[in-house]
Amino acid sequence: MSSRPVRVRFAPSPTGALHMGGVRTALYNYLFAKQHGGKFLLRIEDTDQTRFVPGAEEYILEALAWCGISPDEGQGVGGPHAPYRQSERKPLYRQYADQLIAAGNAYYAFDTPEDLELVRERAKAAGNPNWQYNSITRTAMKNSLTLPAEEVDRRLAAGEPYVIRVKLPRNEEVKFQDRIRSWVSVNTLNLDDKVLLKGDGMPTYHLANVVDDRLMDISHVIRGEEWLPSAPLHILLYRFFDWEAPEFAHLPLLLRPDGNGKLSKRDGDRLGFPVFPLRWVSPETGEVSSGYRERGFLPEAFTNMLAFLGWNPGDNRELFSLAELVDAFNLDKVHKAGARFDFEKAKWFNQQFLRALPAAELAQKVAADLTRRGVAVPAPHVLEGACSLLLDRAVFPQDVYENGPYLFHTPQGYDPEMMGKKWTDTSAEHLRALAQRFATVEPFAAEALESNFKSYLAESGQGFGQLGPVLRLAITGVTVGPSVFETMGLLGKTESLERIESICRAH
Repeated sequence: MSSRPVRVRFAPSPTGALHMGGVRTALYNYLFAKQHGGKFLLRIEDTDQTRFVPGAEEYILEALAWCGISPDEGQGVGGPHAPYRQSERKPLYRQYADQLIAAGNAYYAFDTPEDLELVRERAKAAGNPNWQYNSITRTAMKNSLTLPAEEVDRRLAAGEPYVIRVKLPRNEEVKFQDRIRSWVSVNTLNLDDKVLLKGDGMPTYHLANVVDDRLMDISHVIRGEEWLPSAPLHILLYRFFDWEAPEFAHLPLLLRPDGNGKLSKRDGDRLGFPVFPLRWVSPETGEVSSGYRERGFLPEAFTNMLAFLGWNPGDNRELFSLAELVDAFNLDKVHKAGARFDFEKAKWFNQQFLRALPAAELAQKVAADLTRRGVAVPAPHVLEGACSLLLDRAVFPQDVYENGPYLFHTPQGYDPEMMGKKWTDTSAEHLRALAQRFATVEPFAAEALESNFKSYLAESGQGFGQLGPVLRLAITGVTVGPSVFETMGLLGKTESLERIESICRAH
């Protein structure tokens, strides 16, 4: 590992909602930085203004904050290398493009979009659908390598449109070591002369990210696998500038649950689960995409789940706080192969974290859900008791209400199928007799209620299967759920007896 101080960056583009794969990249950068006492930077790479989406940058900042992945430096935080939005750094890139031209490592290209389209069509007709502007084809194009110097000067002076392209060496093996993929080797014959500076003076990703990583002292570039094909070009740019290159680590793709292809933004909700950390409303189309936060995921569970998509600690432990992930994370244990996403496993993570919440904190989350529904929030001891009763079946905070609405208000009706099966001509008589017994119970608690119920069964000759479901229907409206006696103890004597009388009057 390099002896340089660890400084890593997450550099998303504001082209829409931040995909969960992007959050994982940010998380791995954050964990690596914190583990090595380094700095985690956030840089917004908005050099492609044609793809800029209003609100996307704010979404990125909010998503990282929700996950607890707080940048030490960068956009929204500030720092010694500001500005951290690339569009605001536009004036500084030109000098580096000029430096490459002066050294013979880049050139002016005057080919118009129509010229390029014509060449591609001719190549396609000749059986070459993958034409590239490269070390071979550039010799037949309109650029400063083929035009006389006077012609180049004239075009520049006249303000003719141009771009600046990198001049790649012909037939050279570019080798570099990747922390995840070991040695990578690519021949320049398989690369094209990428545009470094566009006609509007804005740099492309390739020039801007290399220059900014250098100026911001980035020691390690940890990014998605989709950038691996660009890495040889970036390595060459570092060499052309005579700069020390950072260490590279290209993370595996996130795959769909069936393993068939990359989990993309287009998969959001289509496959039955979110692919964004937060809810996103497209400003262009108004289309709404769900988010993990709004679905009821806890941020700790979400980040824990993401950490395991491509990495594991090497033992059987699966549940980690963010601080524990910092201690356990090892970049060298990140897998090469794509990580298949499993939403059921994601829900399992959330369930474990939900169960581990302090009672008061869980109650607070459930209270917020009740308020959103317009349901009155009960007294704290009742709310915490309801959470305790229903926690075993809950995956999300909202499951407490959805699995037990009868704990928060009188049942709106009774399960018709079970009423047909369990309610008899004598059910009301037995329930009223039970109610008389329950009225004498002090304190009105589960153990004493159950004892009285069993005594009544023995005295009346009734079976539990006859009266148990009927009592539960009276109290909850359904025949499944936690202990009916614990439910009654939580509801209290007055409410429980009123519910018993209500079903008797109705039937």
